[in-house]
Amino acid sequence: MDIEELRTFVDVADAGGVSAAARRLGVSKSIVSRRLFRLEAELGVQLLARTTRGAALTEAGITFRDHAAKVVAEIDVAKETILPAGDLRGRLRIAVPLSVGPAQFAPMLAEMARRHRQLHIHTSYSDRFVDLISEGFDCSIRVGYLPDSNLIARRVGPIYGKLVASPDYIKVHGSPEAPEELASHQALMQGTEAWQLMDGEKILTIHPQGRFKADNGTALAAAAAAGLGVAWLPDCLIDEYVASGALVPVMTRYPPPPAGVYVIRPPGQYPARKVQVFTELMIEYFE
Repeated sequence: MDIEELRTFVDVADAGGVSAAARRLGVSKSIVSRRLFRLEAELGVQLLARTTRGAALTEAGITFRDHAAKVVAEIDVAKETILPAGDLRGRLRIAVPLSVGPAQFAPMLAEMARRHRQLHIHTSYSDRFVDLISEGFDCSIRVGYLPDSNLIARRVGPIYGKLVASPDYIKVHGSPEAPEELASHQALMQGTEAWQLMDGEKILTIHPQGRFKADNGTALAAAAAAGLGVAWLPDCLIDEYVASGALVPVMTRYPPPPAGVYVIRPPGQYPARKVQVFTELMIEYFE
């Protein structure tokens, strides 16, 4: 039984269709379909029921999927065990935030590829929280203050930010000086998040309100520069705005605590070695 056929079946089952699995695997849909056909022919059972919306597991497919996933995982572990130290192969799928990822993390991904010539690295840039398990990612980079989840997070470094507003906004609305004053200001946010601020050693949690929201930090920085409100943003997105005077730090007596940069992976006792090596590279970069 071919391991790539098993791997393809697991990806199709998890992704919910041939097209999504093909994107995940980085191959054409015809290759995925041929692998599935050969696997079903060898087993003599139908594993997937093709529908207009994708593919659904048959009863046999549901039973076989868990066994196939375990076999694929065991083969991957076995391959890693016998490889020379430092040598990585296969594919590493990473989800990276779009706002800061290309500038901050792309160089590290390139360095990972340079050090490991036989490793295929597939990166997806998006500011949404991807579902690592259902979408087939090995790990993701997340920035900020993480909510509780069943995923495993490793903090690899800090990221600093500040509250900013444009001179035009401050001229019209004034500059907030204390946390309670934020209630009378327009906040630029990604959603309904809370802001954390430091009052000496004490951390305050503020729930700002605003009419302009965007799921991308670069868009929020542009909105702040246009005078739409107060934004909490990482320094890497606003350094040029602040240097040019387009944005001004506000409430400097109450700075946000450093946020974290995390490598997130699905639950499991041991991380894949490629994820472990990438995590160590991230730590090395921040140190």
